[in-house]
Amino acid sequence: MSLRLSGGRKLQSPPGDRARPTAARVRLAVFNRLAPRLSGCRWLDLCSGSGVMACEALQHGASLVIAVEQDRRIAQVARANLAAVASGLHDPGEWRLDHQDAQQWLSGPSQNKPRLQRNGLQQKLLERNTLELKELERAGLQRKALEHHSDAGPAGRADGFDLIYLDPPYAAGLYEPLTLAVRAGDWLNPDGLLLWECARSGVPDVPPGFELQDRRRYGATEVVTLQLSCRAGCRGDTDSRLQ
Repeated sequence: MSLRLSGGRKLQSPPGDRARPTAARVRLAVFNRLAPRLSGCRWLDLCSGSGVMACEALQHGASLVIAVEQDRRIAQVARANLAAVASGLHDPGEWRLDHQDAQQWLSGPSQNKPRLQRNGLQQKLLERNTLELKELERAGLQRKALEHHSDAGPAGRADGFDLIYLDPPYAAGLYEPLTLAVRAGDWLNPDGLLLWECARSGVPDVPPGFELQDRRRYGATEVVTLQLSCRAGCRGDTDSRLQ
């Protein structure tokens, strides 16, 4: 099976028939919709398989990509694919492949949490902000400076993901438990999106704590987009950002 990114780069295909790489048509549609959110985003790819969606995110300008895959041989392929894509980019974001069960990963230690990236443009912005903070501190405005430069959302977190893609084996019954684990661990930023890739014939119900943002069919595949249930501090312009 030939596997290529939207830009034409050829990727390794996972061995055997356990992995089901996302079809090119679906990938193109998903990344076209997410285009306004991709540059500088933090992307989590759960049950990543070949890593093709993580590779697309890296290629489209994500500042951080973490892919999680439990099958050892498939994880090796995904790691090789991500390394190959990153090597061909001028200023690639950070990336990591974790060989682990997705449920265990979401329940894992705090070092799994993304951190602000200090890479290229992000490093320059960090240096500029540090200088501004020092100037403000000298002026006796330390508290306002910290509030101004914090990127934490309404929940006070600065270490969540902007986009999470969940594509487990369709019939494994993992959509709800993994989605609930995402919410329980505050893995998704308050204005972030969680996407399911699932079979058209077996779309799960939306779990508590989430709202349906979008649902689209591509042949036998359906892509469901969820957002956290609106609460104090939620943005009201989520839909408009995907138009």
